[in-house]
Amino acid sequence: MAARSLEIGPAGIRVAHTIEILRTERGLAQRQLAGRVTALGHPMSNTMLSRIERAQRRCDVDDLVVIAEALLISPLVLLQGPTATVTRAVQHR
Repeated sequence: MAARSLEIGPAGIRVAHTIEILRTERGLAQRQLAGRVTALGHPMSNTMLSRIERAQRRCDVDDLVVIAEALLISPLVLLQGPTATVTRAVQHR
């Protein structure tokens, strides 16, 4: 029996979109962020990161945690999405 491909749900799409937004806001190329993730002990190519950002590859829990660490944020920020980050920043002013 062939393995069934699992669709990426709304939370996965939100995480993918948030990774791309935060990476570009920080002026990082995919290769640079993938390098940071790899330096943290979780090998990741820029192709893998690109596929995550385009929601063509699932971002598993290990990916999520180390990408957040490489971006110097909490994994929760990636799960909540970019609007939560903006809203929280405005509320704390």
